[in-house]
Amino acid sequence: MAITDIDICARALILIGAAPITSFDDGTTEATVASNLYDDTVKDLLSRHRWRFSTGQVQMSRLTATPDARWDAAYQLPSDQILVHAVMVNDNVIPYDRYQDMIYCNATVEDTVYIDYSFRSDESTWPPYFVTLVQYQLASIFAYSVAAQEMLAEMWEKKAVRQLAAARSLDSQSQTTRRLNVQRYHQLRTTIRG
Repeated sequence: MAITDIDICARALILIGAAPITSFDDGTTEATVASNLYDDTVKDLLSRHRWRFSTGQVQMSRLTATPDARWDAAYQLPSDQILVHAVMVNDNVIPYDRYQDMIYCNATVEDTVYIDYSFRSDESTWPPYFVTLVQYQLASIFAYSVAAQEMLAEMWEKKAVRQLAAARSLDSQSQTTRRLNVQRYHQLRTTIRG
């Protein structure tokens, strides 16, 4: 069974000893707080790390207007992006600036420009370690805003910080381990001995 935003909020509320919600429209304090803070909390957590399950690559759409004197081209950012990680032409990372909902860079009309970026992924695609992280972070927020218990909020915040570290470690294993290029060290070593 796929997990939903309501499931995550209900579990976070249970963690602080509050009544779980069944909908964001329950009319309870818990539902009001959850509906107002849930999405911003998720986006904040998604922007704290380059989560592999919530990272994408897309070809950019070039805009017709020339951006300014420093850059040759402007491209429209995808509407679902949270954070841009890299802009590339022919698999080469290039310098860029972000202004509002656009990326400015030096690219010709013939260049195909791609970005790597983080987006707001659906809860059904989240791995268990991220679901737990969101629940702990929400529990820290709910402990203060729903239960008015500052010490409980601090306890859950500490748990969320520890879970963030564990989740980042697990998430980093979701890609092929990159080999360290030792050629430069071999050359330096040969030069020193030489």
